[in-house]
Amino acid sequence: MSSNSNLLLTQCSDELIAVYRDGLLNDTLPFWLRHGVDTIHGGIMTSLDRDGTLLDDDKLMWQQCRFIWLMGELYNNVQQCPEWLDAALRVANFVEQHGFDQKDGRMWFHLDRGGKPIRKRRYAFSESFAAIAFGELALATGDTRYAELARKCFHRFVTHDPDRFGEPKFTCLRRTRSLAVPMITIATAQQLRSSIQLEDADTVIDDAIATIHQFHNKPEIGCVMETVGADGAMIDHVDGRTLNPGHAIEGAWFIMYEGKIRDDERLVRMGCRMLDWMWRRGWDQGYGGLFYFVDVEEKPVQEYWHDMKFWWPQNEAIIATLLAYQLTGDAKYAAWHDVAHRWAYDHFADPEHGEWFGYLHRDGHRSSTLKGSHWKGPFHLPRMQLTCWKLLEGTCL
Repeated sequence: MSSNSNLLLTQCSDELIAVYRDGLLNDTLPFWLRHGVDTIHGGIMTSLDRDGTLLDDDKLMWQQCRFIWLMGELYNNVQQCPEWLDAALRVANFVEQHGFDQKDGRMWFHLDRGGKPIRKRRYAFSESFAAIAFGELALATGDTRYAELARKCFHRFVTHDPDRFGEPKFTCLRRTRSLAVPMITIATAQQLRSSIQLEDADTVIDDAIATIHQFHNKPEIGCVMETVGADGAMIDHVDGRTLNPGHAIEGAWFIMYEGKIRDDERLVRMGCRMLDWMWRRGWDQGYGGLFYFVDVEEKPVQEYWHDMKFWWPQNEAIIATLLAYQLTGDAKYAAWHDVAHRWAYDHFADPEHGEWFGYLHRDGHRSSTLKGSHWKGPFHLPRMQLTCWKLLEGTCL
């Protein structure tokens, strides 16, 4: 995973392809297959130290489903490797057996190692990740049962109303809407359109993009708001002012990618504008890397980890800048990609044990030796490696 070579996109695409392809297949993937897969109870464990030592054997449903998606995506788009499909099917069997509450059909969020439920959350992102997981299995196996499971999970996600389940988390005094829902809707529908030819996927994606455009994009201040009022109004409280640049940049490349698929310059421009706004707000000019949180008015941020550097925003910035450069030819995006790639590989990659560290202080020093946690698993890094590899090869996933 060396970052010493010249990574200018116009000159060294072959070297970059090798970095992403070989890093995925020879480093990231073996780490998770060797240390994460639970051969006793099924599923995957993600709380791993630097060398893969297990720190906690609980299982988060997000990570189970994301691992299935990754294995299925690789099987369907890279190589029909029996080991990958077998791993996906074994984890999928764990999810089917233990991942759903039989009382209401909703998915659990947190299980113990054997599959007993610990926690269910009010939102339905577990269902969104299950949808893309089962979609890839449907394509890989030809089993229509997986396709129906994918559709069922996606329907539960897009129709989910958190206030139907128990006492509302908040009163109705300050109703809000989050960028996460339309953003994840876009990505999930894109995946299902590819894997199971999801009906009305384009319409669902159009509606989600319109929601982001109408409520979250603020061109008058050059910003993508993470949280806004129900009517899209900015909220002058700490939660309303807090931005997550990496999250918005992730949404930006989802929209750019849709523009690429449809050959729609309007969507490409929208995604690039979002990237431009949030790069300028989120890139740390002092030390490099994307901040985790910033305030829209540059006021102090309440979250004490706001200036840390997490692995996944850097992954999203690497994808977004590469895609923006490919779609526009604008040299600034090549330069942004180069600096994002170099900084991330210089600070997160572990040449001794493989994979990436997850959590750094602002100046790039490690905060923790964790390679995996309840939140970090085999998803953002391998998705970045796979996406960049295929983009550089000129392939659409």
